[in-house]
Amino acid sequence: MPGHRRAADAPPRAARSGVVRRLGAVVRAGLYRPLAGDDARVAYWTRHVRNGVLLSEISAFAVIVYSFFTHSPGRHHPVLIALCTVVMLACPALLLLPLAAMMRDSRGPTMFYLWSLATTALVLIGTRLDGGPSSPLDALLFLTLTYMAAAYSPYGVVAMGSVMTLSYFVFVELPGLTTSGVFFLAVMMAFTMICAMSSSNSWAAYDRQVMLIRTQELLAGTDPLTGIPNRRAFLDRLSTAVRAADPVSPAVVCLVDLDGFKAVNDAGGHAAGDLMLQEVGAALSAAVRETDTVARLGGDEFAVLAEVPLGFSGEMLAERLRGAVAVVGRLSAVTASVGMAEVRPGDDVRELLQRADSAMYRSKSAGGDRVSTRAV
Repeated sequence: MPGHRRAADAPPRAARSGVVRRLGAVVRAGLYRPLAGDDARVAYWTRHVRNGVLLSEISAFAVIVYSFFTHSPGRHHPVLIALCTVVMLACPALLLLPLAAMMRDSRGPTMFYLWSLATTALVLIGTRLDGGPSSPLDALLFLTLTYMAAAYSPYGVVAMGSVMTLSYFVFVELPGLTTSGVFFLAVMMAFTMICAMSSSNSWAAYDRQVMLIRTQELLAGTDPLTGIPNRRAFLDRLSTAVRAADPVSPAVVCLVDLDGFKAVNDAGGHAAGDLMLQEVGAALSAAVRETDTVARLGGDEFAVLAEVPLGFSGEMLAERLRGAVAVVGRLSAVTASVGMAEVRPGDDVRELLQRADSAMYRSKSAGGDRVSTRAV
């Protein structure tokens, strides 16, 4: 029945629609990939724009010289000279844009796309004014694509190369298509593919470099034994927390020093000690939220930086940490002396750690397996 046919047709149509949406999302992501994610990359693309402006100025000046000193259809052509003058006057305005901000989002690729389209239009107009397919000015299309290919993703190179090739075919070659025109179009398409491969290799190399840098940063901030952040990473995060300190969302620092750890090493060797440190690191991490930081400062000393949730207190958090160590260390008689200090706006990181350290030593001096606080 018709109703049954419509119902049966609905899933395939929905599936096709889903495929189209996913394909569209992939293409958009490929065309509008942000150019920069750090200051060094922003500086690189800003220099690229400056070089592009300089290249546009030189190219426009070269076309003016060509118009004055060659016996071509474009010789002394007022429109051709006027277009080149506009380019020389307008291109420096690109440097007035907020380039540093634009390179971090979709505005950067959009600027390069519009720049390419405008340049393509000017080159095609100049080519038509200078005799069409016989004019050498169409070589500027290759120069434009080569420059822009450095900024485009492979998707962008193929898209813009296709637009340039199709535009040349429509506005320069038609209505009559010559053998030399076919050759030019074939070379343009081949050149587009070469630029796309170069762009792909360039972006792949950049991605590998970023991944390598992030891996090195992660390793530099990770304790190799326990897999949790090390002293360096903890101090960086603590500095950030101090700058962002807010009485409405208080945070605390807890220093955790193990009691009886030396006996574990003496009885079972360093392997037993390493295992205990790993278990303590895991227990402390499980006792706090994922957004909090548990770090190993060195030896058998750990540190915790945590926000205190509503209805909770720093002392309660410190007591939870002490209890977590007591559970994993019960068979080895390992406990924890915990010192807690509140993070306050305007704190000095060194003084904050000294407050927590002083509280921790008070716990240690009192026999261990306890919590002490230091608010001043």
